[in-house]
Amino acid sequence: METQVVVVGAGPVGLMLAGELRLGGVDVVVLERLAAPTTESRASTLHARTMEIFDQRGLLDTLGTVSNDMVGHFGGISLDFSGLDSPYSGQWKVPQVRTEQLLGTWAVGLGAVVRRGHELVGLWQTESGVEAEAMGPGGRVRIRAAYLVGCDGESSAVRRLAGFAFPGTDATRELLRADVAGIDVPNRRFERHERGLAIAHRRPDGVTRVMVHEFGRAAPARAGEPEFAEVAAAWARVTGEDIGAGRPIWVNAFGNARKLAERYRIGRVLLAGDAAHVQMPVGGQALNLGLQDAVNLGWKLAAQVRNWAPADLLDSYHDERHAVGRRVLANIEAQATLLLGGTEVEPLRALVAELLGHDEVVRHLTGMISGLDVRYPDGSGTPLLGGLVPHRELTAETGPSRTAELLRTGRGVLLDFAAGLPAGAVAGWADRVGLVSAATPHGPRTGGPSEPGGTAVRAVLLRPDGHVAWVDGSTTHLRAALHRWFGTPNA
Repeated sequence: METQVVVVGAGPVGLMLAGELRLGGVDVVVLERLAAPTTESRASTLHARTMEIFDQRGLLDTLGTVSNDMVGHFGGISLDFSGLDSPYSGQWKVPQVRTEQLLGTWAVGLGAVVRRGHELVGLWQTESGVEAEAMGPGGRVRIRAAYLVGCDGESSAVRRLAGFAFPGTDATRELLRADVAGIDVPNRRFERHERGLAIAHRRPDGVTRVMVHEFGRAAPARAGEPEFAEVAAAWARVTGEDIGAGRPIWVNAFGNARKLAERYRIGRVLLAGDAAHVQMPVGGQALNLGLQDAVNLGWKLAAQVRNWAPADLLDSYHDERHAVGRRVLANIEAQATLLLGGTEVEPLRALVAELLGHDEVVRHLTGMISGLDVRYPDGSGTPLLGGLVPHRELTAETGPSRTAELLRTGRGVLLDFAAGLPAGAVAGWADRVGLVSAATPHGPRTGGPSEPGGTAVRAVLLRPDGHVAWVDGSTTHLRAALHRWFGTPNA
């Protein structure tokens, strides 16, 4: 079998990447070890930045109405997410099963091929591509491709077979978790008891998710998931309640392991999501971080495969996302200390709670957790450059629109607010960048995106992932930015 890109792993990250690659016009085959989609909803929170991405790809109507919680947490201490600079403030409650269904339907609808029941067992790089071998329902299958991406989780076979260094620390503390039917316990939000931490939330279907940690208890070495009896016993020791008669639907344990691949790319093999970074899944950051990896990588890898990528475009995936991953792992480690520490962390918790009384601290932490403060530095120090495009209602030539809607095709966008750019501004790049002339309802100066300090901008160049690649200046600088991000123009 031959294709252009092989993606290993059909979880949310792999399916997001497959859809992004298809938007970029690349053939993709997804190999998945499991014969059928999982029914386990490990992650259930989508952050504002991920919701913006789904909006940019036209997925929110299909997702439908989902609940939104404006109160999140930092290390178990309440944190107000209502003030985010996004139309999707808050934390959106979407079971991972639903996210996977949504992205699977989208990717397959765009032409991605998903082969379930295929476990990767071999991987070789050649001068011209990658060869992968998988065990499928009919025996061994060999696939040749130009590139291969591991989106196969924290125990990644791709990472192991390709020889990625994966430094970090193993778990020293863990949380036991179970979805249980037939129990009646109070809802608890990071409730600290003398002997440990207890969390409980009863869903509308009557199933209660419980999580428990005993202070000072080291994470044991595990060959598999814990038995429900272990969860029930720990719950009883911490809360004094007996949930042993409940019917467990799903049981697992997760710890505070912290590992980050030294490189996200070795030759023609790349990593994304938990294959690239392992972290305690606090507040849904792990899933959201992985989805945002995929959106950063997808258009760059498609450009590489289609031979229009600038020389260092694909390497910018590691440069940009490795730094983001390192920062996220650091904030998660800080939260794990606050969350799983015993009496020794109470003074620190009190100090953090006091700091959270300041709006600036709240904005900083909510922006960091939500992924809205990600700015890919370019060394210029220009406000907006490298950051996310501000959300604005537009009056474009084709009628009212929003900045998010301009990115639906997966191409770049040159957005002209002041009608000052020549019609041929993207000549030679028209297959990769669209030119949109737009004004806001109040005029291009007062209603357009503004830099800090209020100086209205007249035009912006957007990458396919929604990050700003150029802010108005000379057309010479615009052409340099087009070359930097979108390659050599067509003749």
